[in-house]
This record gives sequence, structure tokens and C-alpha cells, in this order.
Amino acid sequence: MSRAIAVFHGQFGRATLYQLNRPFTVHAHREGHLIFHLDGSDGSVDVDGKSCPLSSATIVAISPWEPHNFVPSDVDAGALFFVLYVDADWFATGGGGATLCFGSSLIARTPSLDRQVRHAAEMVRAGERLGELDSELRSLIDECYDVSWRAVDGRSKRRALEGVTDFRVRKSIRLMQDHAVADIELDAVARESGLSRPHFYKLFRTQTGLTPHLFLNTILMERALERLVSSEAPVAEIGFKLGFSSQSGFTKFFAANVGMAPTDYRRAAHVL
Repeated sequence: MSRAIAVFHGQFGRATLYQLNRPFTVHAHREGHLIFHLDGSDGSVDVDGKSCPLSSATIVAISPWEPHNFVPSDVDAGALFFVLYVDADWFATGGGGATLCFGSSLIARTPSLDRQVRHAAEMVRAGERLGELDSELRSLIDECYDVSWRAVDGRSKRRALEGVTDFRVRKSIRLMQDHAVADIELDAVARESGLSRPHFYKLFRTQTGLTPHLFLNTILMERALERLVSSEAPVAEIGFKLGFSSQSGFTKFFAANVGMAPTDYRRAAHVL
């Protein structure tokens, strides 16, 4: 069973240590995403349809809103991974306003980068010197960002949601953000946005790179994570308020997107 060993939420986003042995469903994050293998069998991450091997020699970098899913090679013992979820606004404040978009999804893990990765992961595991964690993560994230762009031509890979130009898609995004529940009717969102169902799905994906369903799931996961770490509400109550008809349904959704049960995540999570 996949489990959370340490989870820290802060201004930078989230820093996590996971023991993972189950595949995820395809999902996305508003944050940037860096995944580092620490111990155990290798895995891979499918990023926007491209398979990226995940081992001690590689780093997988995922830009905000980029669809991806984790695929383990050992579904019994699993492997240990250090995972960063990087807040785009936090990144921009220290990067001269730079947009958080990685140039390549697959980064070579040099000896220097490997030392940085393992040092930061050990800080998270030990739960010590957390006042220095922000600075340590900034250095690691900046280096990964720079390396990701060294072998590419400088053009942004993806269209950010902030760049959506069609007013009907912008309206549908507002509707889903304002009424983000698991049982929302996307056909109704399409009608209220002035679109037929087929046109809505096609236009939304063209404008954002995501399906409406994937976008909605991302918003639901953000709110689930926030409520798990910022409140003491029972897991069943959190799921119910997010539109799930049962705790088991919410747990299944959460595990498919995070790799573990919400109770396990909450037990390991700390807010800096």
C-alpha cells in the first residue's frame, strides 16, 4: 500500500516523501511538479502522453496543468520518491517574474543535482531545520528549471489557463471553480457557457490542453488537500462537501490522484 512518510505545506507549495507502489490516474496540478527517485525499484511518469523513466539518473519535471500519471515497476514493495509541488507565484517572486514552465519533462540527474536532492529530502524526512527548507528548495528548484531549458529552443511548451482567450471557456472555468463538486453536471456548464456539449469539450481542450473533467478533478483535489491539512473535519464530511456520496467514493478518488488514502495523507501532513 502506498503511504506518506512526510508531507510539508508551505509558501513554496508542498514537499513530500512517498512510498509508492500503485499507479495513479491521469491528473494535473496548478503547481509545477518535480519527482525524484530515492530508493527501491525504478518507475516512470507519463507526461502528456510521453513516458519518462524515473530513476536515480533522472528527474521528471511537470509544468503547471500538464496531464500526467505515475506508473510503478514494483507493485509490491514500491519505491521511495521525493516529490515537490511548486507554487507558480512563489517561483515567480524569486525568479524575476519567470513563468514556471519546464523546458523538458526529463532532466539528467548530475552528481551535483543528486547531492541537492538527497540533502533536501533528508531535511524533509528529519523534520529539522525547517526554517531553512524554503531556501534549500529554492536552490534545488531553480537548478532543475535552468537545466530543463538548456537543451531546448526557449519556446513555452504549453498554454497556461491564464492565457485562455475564448470568453465561453473563461466562463466555464469560473463556473467550475465556483461550483466545484464531484457531481457537477458538465453538460449544464456547457449550456450555461453557450456551447453544445461536443463543442464545449473540443474548445476547452484546444484552449487549455485539458479536458473539462480533468480540470474539475484538479480543483477538487486542491480543495480536498486544503481541507485535510487546515481543518479537523472528518474525512467523510470533507468528501460530502465536495460532492461525493460516500466516504469510500471520496477515498477512491483521492487515492487515484495522490496514491494513498486521505487519512494517511492527513496523518503525515504538517503546515509550515
